[in-house]
Amino acid sequence: MKTSADCVIIGGGVIGTAIAYYLAKRGLTDCVILESSYLASGATGRCGGGIRQQWSTEANTKLAIESVRAFAGLEEELGRDIEFLQGGYLVLAYTDEDVEQFEKNVALQRGLGLAVEKLTPGEINERVVPELNTEGVRMATYCADDASANPFLTTQAYADAARRLGVTIELFTPVTRVLTDRGRISGVETSRGTIEAPVVVNAAGSHSVLLARSAGVEIPVTPYRREILVTEPLERFFHPMIISFSFGIYFRQVKHGAVIGGFGSPDEPAGFNETSSLDFLTTMSWKLERLMPRLATVKIVRQWAGLYDMTPDAQPILGELDELPGFFQASGFSGHGFMIAPKVAMLLAKTIVGEEPDLDIDRLNARRFAGGSITQDRSVV
Repeated sequence: MKTSADCVIIGGGVIGTAIAYYLAKRGLTDCVILESSYLASGATGRCGGGIRQQWSTEANTKLAIESVRAFAGLEEELGRDIEFLQGGYLVLAYTDEDVEQFEKNVALQRGLGLAVEKLTPGEINERVVPELNTEGVRMATYCADDASANPFLTTQAYADAARRLGVTIELFTPVTRVLTDRGRISGVETSRGTIEAPVVVNAAGSHSVLLARSAGVEIPVTPYRREILVTEPLERFFHPMIISFSFGIYFRQVKHGAVIGGFGSPDEPAGFNETSSLDFLTTMSWKLERLMPRLATVKIVRQWAGLYDMTPDAQPILGELDELPGFFQASGFSGHGFMIAPKVAMLLAKTIVGEEPDLDIDRLNARRFAGGSITQDRSVV
């Protein structure tokens, strides 16, 4: 293993591999990705693969819009099929609070150029998902340009492209400590030795908080379990990701026909628990059957769990820490890191090499939590 590099990236998920690729494109090829297990073994490989632009904050919406544009050309750019599909997102409102928030969301999203529609329950069945049970649904928002992709294939595509440009990827190499010297980053300590580096990128998902702490700094990232399942393949009968924040569910049909979906319990305690539960299986089965009665007899193939790396405002922490020069954060994605990975990675790469980013990410720096008010994104499931 190398003992020095210009940049070390901790985390071999979609964020870490994408940052390495865009850094290498800008000439910073002496870069090492360190992954404690295999690529996409963390949150990336445990997510549902949705790519949604419908958010309630300007920052998340802008990052998502730009990421969808990038995703649309990623297969050609990286030379690999990532199962990208623009099947849309249908977001269901069941309560007065939902309706009030959705009206605000649509105004924001349209103002940023997103083509989003407001639908009645009748229009949902007539135009988007004929078999959806809309009992209790007050309204919905729909964006046909929202999308999905395969998280494993996307991560591997970024990793292979980064390797072709000279990036080194070390798997099964956990970082045990982030090293500092005289108030700035000096490298990392791993299970296989030390790598000296003036730049370290913390892209380790929920474990980012522990790595930051090893360097003597705190970032407000809290892990919460989210569970998910997948069914046997079915003939395709709907296209969009269907989601509701108040009912607590998301699900879609993947390329080969299986239905994948999940939710997070509002009573879930913070922690690193990634075990599966019977409560989730029974509740998710009931929710799927209620919304899509045709799924009542479908067989569930498997279930699993992963971690959301939540921040207090459900927006990511991006950029260099003021108190520790050379230590860049790309964490706290609160369950939507895959969706915004391309644009986030481009912006981080530009910032690291000293270029002016085309979107201002300073508002997403960790310093925003030090004082003043924060704006929480309300569109998290």
